[in-house]
Amino acid sequence: MPTYEFRCRSCDDTFELQRPMSESSAPASCPEGHADTVKLLSMAGIGGTQQQSQGGGGGGCCGGGCCG
Repeated sequence: MPTYEFRCRSCDDTFELQRPMSESSAPASCPEGHADTVKLLSMAGIGGTQQQSQGGGGGGCCGGGCCG
């Protein structure tokens, strides 16, 4: 089940909730009980830890061979 990060606008606390993707946009109350929260953009899984394959492929201009 995905984890979503929220920030409370009232107390400025940041907290995480696990919920189904179908409920990702549902309102969330902070642990202190405040209802004025906002879902944060998660950066999990974004970064340069995966190595890209060397060589052709397809997709994109240079990957498709149109760059000469």
